[in-house]
Amino acid sequence: MVSLVSVVLTFLALILIPSLFISRRLRVPLSLKNILRFIKLAASQHADEEERNEKRSGTMGEKEKRGRLPKHVAVILDGNRRWAEKRGLGTCEGHKAGARRLMENAKDCFALGINTISLFAFSTENWARPEDEVNGLMSLFEECFGSEIPFFHRDKIKISVIGNRTKIPESLQVLIKQAEETTKSYEGKHIILAIDYSGKLDILQACKSIAEKAKKGLIQVDDIDESMMDKELMTKCSEFPNPDLLIRTSGEQRISNFFLWQSAYTELYFTNVLWPDFGGAEYLDALTWYQQRQRRFGRRV
Repeated sequence: MVSLVSVVLTFLALILIPSLFISRRLRVPLSLKNILRFIKLAASQHADEEERNEKRSGTMGEKEKRGRLPKHVAVILDGNRRWAEKRGLGTCEGHKAGARRLMENAKDCFALGINTISLFAFSTENWARPEDEVNGLMSLFEECFGSEIPFFHRDKIKISVIGNRTKIPESLQVLIKQAEETTKSYEGKHIILAIDYSGKLDILQACKSIAEKAKKGLIQVDDIDESMMDKELMTKCSEFPNPDLLIRTSGEQRISNFFLWQSAYTELYFTNVLWPDFGGAEYLDALTWYQQRQRRFGRRV
């Protein structure tokens, strides 16, 4: 009898209670299927902690990466306009719903132990959209930066914005600089927001920087390698510059000029769910799918 009570208490402490916490955090039902997913996520977090300890102790060997959580998740936020159209709302309302979802999902990712989240919020090509939509998006960015600063500091989240800042409003530039400066010392949680970003232009500016250094005699041609290129790309702000998992919502199956260099070995996850509807349950689906992938990086395993 005592043994049975012990087993029940152990189950509650190690499985059911943590599952209740994660279920509440991600706003998903506590079904048997989801309990099994939560157990797997918890095991992944434990494996990641073991990996960090092994690296610190110098005992890290060749290990199977399958089943672990991604350290860097990139997301192409697609489907805001279609979400609004389906509900008879204006485009601006769709973008507002997308912004709310963005912050909710960032909190969920960090709760699961993911280190870096990159969000493709506005591409260079998006300047071609109607002027009122572009102006609305810039105002929405300003509103989000202004309202979420306390959250960034409370949860110690580092903020970085990548892309060409010359065309965005000066008032937004001021808010971006303030957010970056006041959060730059935070570690463990990192949001990278891509505004007026182009993967092609990112590679181009990196090549120009390297060429300028070679021209000045600071480096030799033989010094140029992948590592140097990584240090010149805009994602150099991150401890994990290359995403492990890239999620694109709304059914499109392309990366649309986002992280062209950085995504060489990224796992690509496409879903028909529109971005404002992409919640905790959908993240669990994506993470479960990722954990089934066997990442070989060109090697045989």
